[in-house]
Amino acid sequence: MKLSHTCRRNKQLGQGMTEYIVIVALIAVSAITVYSLFGRTLRDQTAGLAMEMSGQDAGDNISTAKTNANTATTKAETAKNMGSYNEN
Repeated sequence: MKLSHTCRRNKQLGQGMTEYIVIVALIAVSAITVYSLFGRTLRDQTAGLAMEMSGQDAGDNISTAKTNANTATTKAETAKNMGSYNEN
């Protein structure tokens, strides 16, 4: 009796670990996707914030970040299919 209980418990623990790994993988893939779409904007925003906190003027970085945000929005709204696979 004890053997089947232990075996069942190990299967449940293995299932829980597998589900956890799948969830972590999905989060990682979505984070990579978001960073690839908005990475430049995030870097510019972070650089501007760091400059402002150090007492410097980040005016150029803010305008660059706005330009990159507009470009990212335009690319996100563009329809993508197999015909436009190689286009940027």
